[in-house]
Amino acid sequence: MHDGSDDATRAVLSGLITAEPDRLRRRSISLGVPAADAEDAAQTSLLRAWRSVAHLETPEPGRVCSWLDAIARNVAIDLARQRARRPEAVLDDDTAGEQTGVDAAVEIRVFLDGALEALHSLPETICEPLLLAVVDGLSADEVAARLGIEPAAARQRISRARKALRACRTTGMGDG
Repeated sequence: MHDGSDDATRAVLSGLITAEPDRLRRRSISLGVPAADAEDAAQTSLLRAWRSVAHLETPEPGRVCSWLDAIARNVAIDLARQRARRPEAVLDDDTAGEQTGVDAAVEIRVFLDGALEALHSLPETICEPLLLAVVDGLSADEVAARLGIEPAAARQRISRARKALRACRTTGMGDG
């Protein structure tokens, strides 16, 4: 059973997806989902959103966008939990001899894990604006509009997030 507000929310949701069809895939990657699984995670997020549209109180674009981001975050967490329960073999016999490629892949993975850990350690108030700017490619004005804050505040939060990540890099990731 659905009413007019469900239809309005579905219309806003459809509009967001039409305007930025790759947004959920990029968001999934920013949340640590491997690129190879990002499209599946995006589709799962969209399906969950579509099915649970009645749970959103108001169909305002900003609220729908935040709600969709929360769903994507939950899908990423679910995927990480599934992988923890059923870890996949990284190497098989055919690649054992390609040690340089494996070393490079491990080094990249360690760097990315550290970067994601640093990103996830940021407070949500500065992490969200940074992700919107970097991953979604939004300007500070667009970030401000999406989050309902002033453009100067959006620029300041993005700057603080970048400074915090640089501090993590020089204190934690650069020591190894």
